[in-house]
Amino acid sequence: MIYEGTGFPVLVGVLIIALAILYLRGNRGPLPPGPPRLPIVGNLKYLTVLGKPRPWHLFHRFAQEYGPLTYLELLGKPVVIINSAKAATELLDRRASNYSRPRMIVASEYLSGNLNFAMSNGDIWRRMRRASEAQLGVKSLLEFETIQTDEGILFAYEMLTQPEKRKNNVRRVMASTILSIMYDQPPLRSLDDPSVRLMDEYMDKMRTALQPGSHLVETMPILEHLPAFLAPWKKYAKKNFQKLSSMFLEKYEVVKDKMVSGEHRPSLCSKLVESRSRHELNDLESAWAAAMIYGAGYETTSASLAWFFLIMIQFPHIQRKAQEEIDTVIGRSRLPSFSDMNHLPFVRAIIREMLRWRPPGPFGIIYQSVRDDYFDGKIIPKGSVCIPNIWTINRDPQIYGTDATEFRPERHLTSDGKLKDEKDEGNFTFGFGKRVCVGRYFANKGLFIDITMILWGMSIKPSPNGSGQIVIPSTSEDVGEGVIS
Repeated sequence: MIYEGTGFPVLVGVLIIALAILYLRGNRGPLPPGPPRLPIVGNLKYLTVLGKPRPWHLFHRFAQEYGPLTYLELLGKPVVIINSAKAATELLDRRASNYSRPRMIVASEYLSGNLNFAMSNGDIWRRMRRASEAQLGVKSLLEFETIQTDEGILFAYEMLTQPEKRKNNVRRVMASTILSIMYDQPPLRSLDDPSVRLMDEYMDKMRTALQPGSHLVETMPILEHLPAFLAPWKKYAKKNFQKLSSMFLEKYEVVKDKMVSGEHRPSLCSKLVESRSRHELNDLESAWAAAMIYGAGYETTSASLAWFFLIMIQFPHIQRKAQEEIDTVIGRSRLPSFSDMNHLPFVRAIIREMLRWRPPGPFGIIYQSVRDDYFDGKIIPKGSVCIPNIWTINRDPQIYGTDATEFRPERHLTSDGKLKDEKDEGNFTFGFGKRVCVGRYFANKGLFIDITMILWGMSIKPSPNGSGQIVIPSTSEDVGEGVIS
C-alpha cells in the first residue's frame, strides 16, 4: 500500500471537513442503514477488507442485514451500496442524469490520462462511448462472425487435446478473438504475444491502482496537491501513461498505415480510423478507445468462460440437456454456427443464467451522485460513491424468486421452452442506464459460439486427483480481488 505523507495540518483539515459534513447532512433526512461508524474515520476499517479476495461477499452480507441500500462512510466520504434491482433501476436507469463516474485520481486521471472512457465523464466520455457503440452494435458485428467461429473451432480442439491447459486455452481464445477483430491480427499461438503482454501489463497496473487502500489520495483528494517527492505515485502513473499511450498508438498506426496502402481487411480499429473525424476523436483518443474495448472484453469474458466449465462439471444434468438440444438442432454432420442461435434456447438460457449466477464483475460500474437524492425516504447525499452490488442484485428474490441462489437456466425460458424477451438479458451483469456495457453484444456472441462448439464436440467431466479419486470442485469458492470474479 502507498500512503502519502499527511502531516498534522492536513489531519486537522480533514477533521473539520468531516464534522461540517456530518452537521449539514443531519438536517436533510435520515441516511440509509449500515454498519456502525466511528467518529471521523467512519467505516475506514472496511477499506482494507474490500481489497481482499471476494469482497462482494461482504457486500452481500450487508444487503441481507440492511436492505436495499447500505451506507458506509470513509473519512467523511459517503458510500452507498445499492443492493436491490428496484433501487438500482430507479436510481441508475430512471435517474441516470444524477449519477456519473466518481474521480479516480490515480487509475483514471494519471495512469490513463482520462482516456479510459469506462472511467471518464463529460465530453471525452461521450465521444469515445459514441464511437465504440457504433463499432460494437449488433449489425456492425455481423461481418466478424467468421473470425469468432474459426476461433471457437480452434478453442474446442485445444480443450479436447490439451484439457490440462484449460486456463491458458480460455485466455488465449478470448485474447486472440478480440485482437483479430480489433486489429486484424492473425490467431494467437500463445499468451506470450506482445499484444497480450501489453494489455496484461495495463490491467495489472489498473487493478493495483483501483485496489481499495492502495492510494490514500483517493480517500483524501487534498493529498493530490503534495509535491511529487512526497507523492511518488504521480511520477509512476505519469510515466506509465506515456509508455502505454506510445504502445497503443503503435498498434493503431499499424492499422492506419495498412489502410493507406490498401492492404487492410475490416477491423474495429480500421472503423475507428474511418470514423474518427465524425466522432471528433484524435489519433491518441482513438488508439485508447480500441485498447479499452480489448481490455474490457478480455478479462470479463475470460472469467465467464472459465465459470462455464466449472458449472458444467457441477451440474452434469444441465450439460446433458444442452447437448441433447444441440444434437437435435445441429446433429453430427456439421459444426455449430451463428445461424443456430435462435434455435438453441436452452444453450442461451445457460449463458444468461451463468452471467446472472456468477457475474464476472460483481460490483459493476461505480457511480457518484451529482445532487442529493432520495430512495424509500432515505437520503443519498450529494457526492456519494454509489456501488451497484451486482452479485446481490442478480440474486434479488423479488425478480428471480425464492430459488434465486440456485443455478437454474429454466428461469429464462417460457413454459413451452422458448427464450424469454430477446431484448432482456435476464440479469443485471452488464450494468445500468447510460453506462451499460458497450460490449455486451460482442460478449454474448462470443460466449455462444465458444460454448456451443465445446458442448457439440465433447463432454466436460472432472479429472481424478493424485489418489485417483473424482472430486467435484465447489462453486462457492469463487476467487478474485478488486472487481473481477
